Amino acid sequence: MTQMLWLYCLVFLLPTESGRTFRQAASRNKEQVSAGPPNSGVCDGECADTASCIQHCPAGTQGNMEFLCRQKRWHKITDTCRTLTAFNIFEEDKFTFQTFEGPKINDHDSNTETITDLLMQRCPQDLSCVIKSIQNSPRIPGNIAFIVEMLHSISAMLTDVDEAKMKSYSIMANHILNSSTISNWAFIPDRKSGSVLLHSVNSFARNLFINKHPIDIADDFIHTMGTTFSRDDPGKNFTFSMRVNETGILVTGRVLISGNELEEVLPPSQAISATSIAFPTLGAILEASVLENVTVNGLVLSVILAQELKKVSLVFEKISKSEESRAQCVGWHSLESRWDQKACRMIQENSQQAVCTCQPSKLFTSFSILMAPHVSESPILIYITHIGLGISVCSLVICLSIEALVWAQVTKTEIAYLRHVCIVNIAATLLMADVWFIVASFLSVPMRDHSACVAATFFVHFFYLSVFFWMLAKALLILYGILIVFHTLPKSVLAASLFALGYGCPLVIAVITVAATEPGKGYLRPEACWLNWDMSKALLAFVVPVLAIVVVNLVTVTLVLLKTRQATIGNSTFPEASAIVRVGKNIAILTPLLGLTWGFGLATVTGGGSLALHIIFSLLNSFQGLFILVSGSILDPKIREALTDR
Repeated sequence: MTQMLWLYCLVFLLPTESGRTFRQAASRNKEQVSAGPPNSGVCDGECADTASCIQHCPAGTQGNMEFLCRQKRWHKITDTCRTLTAFNIFEEDKFTFQTFEGPKINDHDSNTETITDLLMQRCPQDLSCVIKSIQNSPRIPGNIAFIVEMLHSISAMLTDVDEAKMKSYSIMANHILNSSTISNWAFIPDRKSGSVLLHSVNSFARNLFINKHPIDIADDFIHTMGTTFSRDDPGKNFTFSMRVNETGILVTGRVLISGNELEEVLPPSQAISATSIAFPTLGAILEASVLENVTVNGLVLSVILAQELKKVSLVFEKISKSEESRAQCVGWHSLESRWDQKACRMIQENSQQAVCTCQPSKLFTSFSILMAPHVSESPILIYITHIGLGISVCSLVICLSIEALVWAQVTKTEIAYLRHVCIVNIAATLLMADVWFIVASFLSVPMRDHSACVAATFFVHFFYLSVFFWMLAKALLILYGILIVFHTLPKSVLAASLFALGYGCPLVIAVITVAATEPGKGYLRPEACWLNWDMSKALLAFVVPVLAIVVVNLVTVTLVLLKTRQATIGNSTFPEASAIVRVGKNIAILTPLLGLTWGFGLATVTGGGSLALHIIFSLLNSFQGLFILVSGSILDPKIREALTDR
């Protein structure tokens, strides 16, 4: 399957008096809906500033509404009222689900993943069996959120998309992109719902198969075009003309792929495809939901390109045509839910239109993704990942080479043999894990092949877990030497136990994880070849064992430090200074070998999207191969002596 890259861009105005087309409409609608006291439910009574209350939804709907009192008036802040459920989402004249029961998800009485499974069973050819129910449903916040979750689940599950499925998907998205829904998006509790929808539509369209004939799927609020071309074509363009609001104003947008670009990057016989999607209202929906302090002034244009194409031009007709308004070309940062000015640059601008050039980027997944629930695309993290993993791989190769050179000299005793078995396997599994991480990164953005991505994720999961279980084996070996007479068990028994722990436990966890989540398409993330978080929480199969091992290893280090300090104080003329030196040396050696720096992964799991936490985690752990070379080989006097002899 051809690798695809996508970007979604628009032109917006800096806030001025002349550029408020959508913001004013959204604000008016929101004020009309939210102002005024509720007339029923638990919110009856006097309104005191900063007070909040919950009101039940009207009869026939499920959920509730939350109000906040400001200036002696109740203002609605969230609304989960909905009519759509797993019982009525399918066409009643075709199917009945009287026996269906699904686990609850958030506020819903149904599980969107289960609904998607049913959708695949009932109408896998065109996804049409839910269209009637969706089109007849009111566009209230709870229904919007329900449809967004379902579309997200569908896009994560389907990897083969034809024109019929794309038409059905477009109809479902069109229903909640209607201009009359803009104000209702602001009441959805998940403020990233607009961004999730945008990412889901593009993920779904990325898998759209385009044959020789062009695809043109036009709805009022989402328009999809796709075509194939070769280097012999003079160029391609997609031209959209859509109404942006209830006033009926037509605005155009164009996506241009130059013939020179095709000639430069394409082989003579290769045909590739490109897809573009235009949204007239999505900019205002994103503005309303994430409260961006900008005013959208054109269509949102999404472009899905073959990996060979590096540049695309976009022409935006302005909604507000004013000489005073100044525009900027931006791309939507889906992971951080914000507009990013680095994605595009302005080529030309006048009062009528703006011309932008944009370059989609193929990102190398940042190292902190291993523990963090969500990917961070900061360039700093990507640079750290590139440099750190490159140095780690080289360091681990050197470490293993040194061990091979001096193995006979440094493994003469039982204790030394088992210690070096642990070090060699830590280095070997970390080397394999880093290599597979690099492979998975190149398969990730965008995902080239689902099966290859599953395989890469499995091996990344297995080898990184194996690293930690070998670190646990080393820690248990240390504890065994401290607490028990060491030679009570034969060397062969201890070695077999270490290998069973180091490779057996990770294999069991990795196999169970893929077997339990992949059939339901909950194994992978939509944006990366790594364990899913949003749908199945498969990431916990990595995070929980790692953090548990870090805790055990931390206890081991504490015991070693206490024993070192006692021995040093009892045998030294300068007890405190000597104890500090030996304790510091043990910390320096044991911290990377026992993986204690991965404890910062807990901060990336619980600390949200803090860039500082991701930077600290990536710095400490992407360079772990170098630290193991230093602590496991260079700082070992017996290895240095053996190398000198060689």
